[in-house]
Amino acid sequence: MSNLILKQAVANSTRPSADSMVSALLEAEKNAKRNKVSYSFEQLIGTWRLCFITGTKKTRAKAGIVLGAGRYIPKLIKIKIVYSASQPEENFDLGKVENSVEFGAVKLTLSGITKFLPKKNILAFDFTRMTIQVMGATLYQGYIRGGEKKEQDFLTESVSKQAFFAYFMVEDGMIAARGRGGGLALWSR
Repeated sequence: MSNLILKQAVANSTRPSADSMVSALLEAEKNAKRNKVSYSFEQLIGTWRLCFITGTKKTRAKAGIVLGAGRYIPKLIKIKIVYSASQPEENFDLGKVENSVEFGAVKLTLSGITKFLPKKNILAFDFTRMTIQVMGATLYQGYIRGGEKKEQDFLTESVSKQAFFAYFMVEDGMIAARGRGGGLALWSR
């Protein structure tokens, strides 16, 4: 039942209620844990559009009515995440990530490196570069927050100190994960 609700949400046919979405995501997460589902980084490679997000109780308290228990991303705002492969290491797969937000003529892209730990379906990442574009013209492109050094230290740093998504559903047309902060997210192709 949960997959049907999530498929409806990504198909943009009928949007299930936010409560139904949260319940479906939690059920999918529970099933993945129970069945010890395992994914590979190759399954994540590609472009994914963010469809639905929840916050943690802490972030909901800060955001109040704006986020509520969960929220669909408005069509006016395009939020995409792109994963691409790099060279594999002994214990994990390396890759690259680009997360972009487009609103009208403005596009902000954060990019960086990733490592995927298949035993736990965890994709750790760090955004080390930023690009700002207006009407296709690049206004800024470069490292952010000591990005060059962070890229060098990324592989040796513990995942517990990094941002990450714990993926619990990876299908052809959709992926879902819990973030390090506890929120849930659903993306579609």
